[in-house]
This record gives sequence, C-alpha cells and structure tokens, in this order.
Amino acid sequence: MFKNSLQNSFREFCHNNKYEINNKQIEIVKSLENFLNTKKKLINFFPQVDKYCFYLFGNVGVGKTMIVNQVYEQVKIKKMKAHFNEFMINFHDFRHKENKENSITKFVKNLKNKFDLIYLDEFQVTNIVDAMILGKLFERIFKENIKIIITTNTKLSELYKDGLQREQFIPFIELIRKNSLQKELFLEDDYRIQTEDKKQRIFYPLNEKTLFNINQYFRKLTKNYKKEEKLINTKGRTFKINNYYQGVARFNFKELCDQNTGAEDYLNLSQICKHVFIEEVPNFDEFNSNQQLRFITLIDIFYEKKIKLTLSLNYEFDKLGTSKKHSEIFKRTISRLYEMTLSKKSSI
Repeated sequence: MFKNSLQNSFREFCHNNKYEINNKQIEIVKSLENFLNTKKKLINFFPQVDKYCFYLFGNVGVGKTMIVNQVYEQVKIKKMKAHFNEFMINFHDFRHKENKENSITKFVKNLKNKFDLIYLDEFQVTNIVDAMILGKLFERIFKENIKIIITTNTKLSELYKDGLQREQFIPFIELIRKNSLQKELFLEDDYRIQTEDKKQRIFYPLNEKTLFNINQYFRKLTKNYKKEEKLINTKGRTFKINNYYQGVARFNFKELCDQNTGAEDYLNLSQICKHVFIEEVPNFDEFNSNQQLRFITLIDIFYEKKIKLTLSLNYEFDKLGTSKKHSEIFKRTISRLYEMTLSKKSSI
C-alpha cells in the first residue's frame, strides 16, 4: 500500500521543509497508518475491521490537513480528495440529473467503481439540505466498504450544533460514532500565524489613505493587464465580475457575500482567478450572520484552491467580531486569512 512507513515519510517531509517534528502529529500519522494498513486479513480490498471512517478534529492551524495530505500522497490505492463543500455539490448535481429515488445508491456505486478511499477536507454541516441527507449517503458508503478520512475543526457531538431540525441529524452522528476512529489533534500554537515579519496584503482601517494604498497596489498588479468583463453562470444564476484583469479580480464584500451566492459560485470563481481583492469586509454579528457564513465558505474554497487575497477592513483580523452561531468555525477563517494575505516577493 505504501513503500515506507508513513511515520518515516512524515518525519522526512518535516525535515526537508524545516518543520518542527511534533510527537502529537506523529501519533496521528501512526493512527492513520494503522487505519489504512492492508497487511491484516483482507476481505475484498480492505482489512476485516469495524471502522470505515477516520475522523480527525482539532483547532485551526495545528496541521490536520498537512498530515492527511502527506499520508494521502503515500497511499497507493484508488483514492479521491475533495473539499467537503465540493463533494456535496457534486452529489446534489448527480441527484438533480438522475431525479430518481435510488440516486444515492447509484452515486455511491459510481464512487465504488472509482475509489476505495475518500478524503474529505474541512468537513462541516451548515445547511439543512446536507444535514437531512448525510445519514443515508454515508450509510451506503460504508456498506460499499469505502473508507473515508475526515478532517474538521468540530467535535463529532457538536456537528450542526443549533441547526434546524437537528434531532433528525442525530442518527448521522451516531452512524459516524459507530463506524469511525475519532482522533483529536491538540496543539497550543497556530502554525499559520507565525510569519509576522512578512509584508501583509491587508489594509485597515477603512479611510481615504487605505483606499489610496489599495488602489495603488491593485494598479501595480494589473499594470500590464487588459480589463475584461466576466460572466459566471451557475445553474441559471449569472454572476458578473466588473473588475477582472487576467486572473486578478476586485470586489466589494457585498458583491460576493450580500446576495444569492454560495459554494458553487465561489468554486467557479476560483477556476478563473489567482488573486482576489475584497474590500470593505464588515464586522460580523448576529445581524449579518448569513453574510458571515458565505464569507466563511468563500475563504474555505479560496484557501483550498490556493487563491491569493488582498482585503480592506476596519479592524485587524483578530479584532473582527462574529455571530455566536459561527464563532467556532470563524476561528479557522481568521487563521486562514492570516496565511492567505501574507505576500511574498514572487509575482502573483
């Protein structure tokens, strides 16, 4: 399944990249190695074990995604990696095309024909549509002996906390609890916020000087580019980009998060952009929690697709407010914003 020990490979990766070798991270790698070990007695492809899911949770910036990415690259089987939002979009698209009661079974059969392992990064449940369908979907996935690795910031018991009709979501939690190996990665430091000496692409507070500086930076990046008007069509919705310069796009926050946009729109946007300016990011509270959730989704997707960001706002990231509903997952957003707005000397 893998030539060398995953632990040795991870140590070598840390050494080559001059990363601290952390024993807690090594323990997670060891657990993943045991979870994926095929030297045990095999039935079909996977060993005869009770657990089909590896549920890895922990605070932002502790290295969950880094660890699983390294393990994923070493595993020599049919596999798929996807951001959870992207995975669910593909599922809903399939159901829409099939329009049949057995669409879940057919979707999972298609997965089984292609993959023995699925890695879902940034697992979170924020809408009732996904909440109501996940139980049946994962039950079928486990019946097909497909293994799943999940990374998330959320404890299993707190998934979809305070969500609509959460009582109907509890069976999914119990299904995962029964079929998964749960591991928490706890570290004191957020490794993504340890490069304060670099120039940052954040501009605050919102005033004339900030506007002048961001205008100057934008002109510098787009100096030799031609302005275009782009239209993105997502299931009949048309999203217009007024300021687009060969992969560099500029938006006001309201354009991206104050209208009927969602994960699919942001995924389509990420396909044509490499650097995005977002201006006038507001302070978040209970009154704009829907806009905050869209912003969280946007940052998750841009982070996964390695889109560079430049932002203007009234406060530093760690002083931004949040709604109570999204306070926990917003910690991950803040951590990612720090990482995504660190500029280097290289071009865009």
